[in-house]
Parts: sequence; structure tokens; C-alpha cells
Amino acid sequence: MSLATDAPAHFVDRVRHAVATGTPLRIRGGGSKDFYAQALEGELLDTTALAGIVSYEPSELVVTAGAGTPLLALQALLAANGQCLPFEPPHFAPTSTVGGMVASGLSGPARASVGGVRDYMLGVKIINGKAEHLTFGGQVMKNVAGYDVSRLMAGSMGTLGLLTEVSLKVLPVAPLEATLRFECTQTQALQWLHAWGSRPLPLNASCWVEDNGPGTLYLRLRGAVAAVEAACKTLGGERQDNQKAAADWQALRDLQLPWHQARSSTQDLWRLSLPQTAPVLDLPDAPLVEWHGGLRWVRADAAQGPGLRAAAQAVGGHATLFIAASASADCHSPRFDALKPPLDRIHKALKHEFDPAGIFNPHRLSAHW
Repeated sequence: MSLATDAPAHFVDRVRHAVATGTPLRIRGGGSKDFYAQALEGELLDTTALAGIVSYEPSELVVTAGAGTPLLALQALLAANGQCLPFEPPHFAPTSTVGGMVASGLSGPARASVGGVRDYMLGVKIINGKAEHLTFGGQVMKNVAGYDVSRLMAGSMGTLGLLTEVSLKVLPVAPLEATLRFECTQTQALQWLHAWGSRPLPLNASCWVEDNGPGTLYLRLRGAVAAVEAACKTLGGERQDNQKAAADWQALRDLQLPWHQARSSTQDLWRLSLPQTAPVLDLPDAPLVEWHGGLRWVRADAAQGPGLRAAAQAVGGHATLFIAASASADCHSPRFDALKPPLDRIHKALKHEFDPAGIFNPHRLSAHW
């Protein structure tokens, strides 16, 4: 599957026309993250025509793909060569695309150990708000210098421009993986994770969830065979079947565990990003804890939202209304914490620089721009 050479020219024309007519554009790939961030506005700009692998050099650990490339197709190609995207981007639907992965900036269970999407960005091609098709970065890390636009695109939700191509660093699949299970309270889990984090252990991912009792901590180890086997002996716990554990970690990545599915029709799903050392918080429901304590998912009714924001801010973190309870929920209610004035000014300036006419995904990140 290769990218059609005339595809970007079509999108340049679409953007040029939108700028001339003042028509807002709603950039959409597979639509798997339509629920995320503020309400979608504007005329649909479907990017699935930008699908295809531009180049892939397994020996160089780099791949370049069109923004509309299905994420499943890219990962299948990498897996066939014993490689992967270590940050485990979520698949909220089979239609998820590479562009959506970058635009959302979301990463999976291994994020705290291996880094996020932006850490693997090498280069991008984008169409800006002046209908200019621009190239930033390259295909090796040394080409990234100065104003790092490539990484700036990660998490921008399509508000700065239309991604057409993305170059990513990839890594070999780890030689060995093991998952350990421990029965423990949330307090004990956090204490163990903090202690283990200071030791030379091949920690890769963790998940604590309350399972009809005090709770259960799952710990995934990845790395050299000798390192993983030694860690299993040192840490103890109950070693899990790898095939079943892999399915569970994938369900965690895609928010499909029984804990996620047990959310009632009146509950929102909140995402609290906190320092890993944050203590157990006073929350309306026992959270699901990831990233060695740094990410806590909470099920809560709408009226409990302000309390969650305050609790996260009190320990130096922030809260995101990730999934609203239903389609009837107020789509204009803030999904993200308000930015502090200096940071808000920077965001507005970047938006104006890249998209002076304000046509790309208006109000997707903020109701003010």
C-alpha cells in the first residue's frame, strides 16, 4: 500500500478554497476519537485518501506513512519485521489512523516507561492555514532541531494544520515479556511501584484495579530474557499466561476492560494525569490506576467533575473529561482544565501562526480559539 502522489494536491485545493470562503473544516480520519475533546465543528475533511506507506527502512528503525493510513495496517507491517510502536497507541475502533494517533497524542499502558507519541516523532508534512504544504523534521533524530514542529503536532487535535505524512521511530519487539499479579490495596500498589521504579528492573506497564476485594495490581515486564526472568524471581507475584495477559493489556489500552464497561449510563469517564508520587486521592469511585500511579481513570457523575479537577490540581496534576456519559451531554462543557494565562497566550499565538483564518477544527481544544 503506497500513498497516491496526487492526494496531497487535492487537500491543498480544499484548504485554499476553505480559506477563501471562510469555511471551517472538521478534519477526520477513521473517526475513532470523535468523542474526545470539544465538540466537532465545520465541514468534513476526510483524510482517508492519504493512506499508504511512503517508506520503511527496518534496519534504520524508521517508517513514514500517510496520515490516513490505518493504524492496524501500519502495526501489522511492523510486526512482520519484528518491530513495533512502543508507546502502544489506543485503537478505539478498527478505523483508527496514523494521523489520528498523532493528532490525539494518546498513548497506551507503556507510556510511563517508554515515552509517548511525541517522543517517537521524527518528521511531518502538513498543510497549514495558508494552504502551504510544508515539511518539518526528517527521518533521523539528528534532523530535529530548533522549532520542533513535528512534536508540536502530537496532541494538537488538528487545530494547527492538516497532517499528510508522518515519520516515526520504531523499535524491535522485546525478546521477552511477563505479567505478574499481586493482590493488594491501592496504597500498597503505589508504594510498591514507587520502590520498584528506583531499581534497575525492566518495568513496562502497570494496572491496579479493584476486583471484588482489596484490589489487584498487574505488572508487565519487558526486556532481555535474563532481566525479565530475574525480575520475576525477585518481585514474586503470580505469573500470568502470556496470551491471556496480552489480550487484557490490549483491552486496557482500548478502554475495554470489565471495569470500563461497568460504567453506568449516568457516569462520565475522567482521566486524571498526576505525578507518579501522588497519594491515594479521595475520589467518588475506586479508580483504575495506570502508568505506575501517573494516570488514574475515574467513573463519576457530571456533578462530581469540579471536585475531580480540584483533587487533581491539588497534587500538581490535571483532569480531563475523556468520555461524556451520553450523546445528550452538554457537548460544549469544558473537557480540559483551563490553561493558565501565559500558556493560553502561547497556544493562541501558535494557532494564529499556523492557522490565521481559524479554519482547522475550530474550538476543538478550547472554546476561545
